[in-house]
Amino acid sequence: MNSDVSAWLRIDPTSSVPPYEQLRVQILDAANDGSLPVGTRLPPVRTLAGHLGVAVNTVARAYRELEQAHIVVTRSRAGTVVAAAGDEARRKAAEGAAEYARLIKANGLTEEEAVSYLRAALRRR
Repeated sequence: MNSDVSAWLRIDPTSSVPPYEQLRVQILDAANDGSLPVGTRLPPVRTLAGHLGVAVNTVARAYRELEQAHIVVTRSRAGTVVAAAGDEARRKAAEGAAEYARLIKANGLTEEEAVSYLRAALRRR
């Protein structure tokens, strides 16, 4: 089980939002903001269902809807992973971010410096 992923996924049983939708949105948001980079393996359906205390079908539906939206891809032996497909702009942004991160690390800069440079560049546009 990818404990990094399952550690922050939560289901609020008091919410009016169905559990599968809560799960789908959390994974979608994390994929879009880069918290779940392309290629990140999600926990198996049964494992995540047990961890969250929900039915297997709940997790399966969330994964299925994410797959239909091209956010994840399920491969028999590799499991379910965050897909490189989806919105082309987000894919390009993720690639650019990965390259920027390599540049920052190669030059010994801190995360705070990297974010500062990025914010400054975004303001200039």
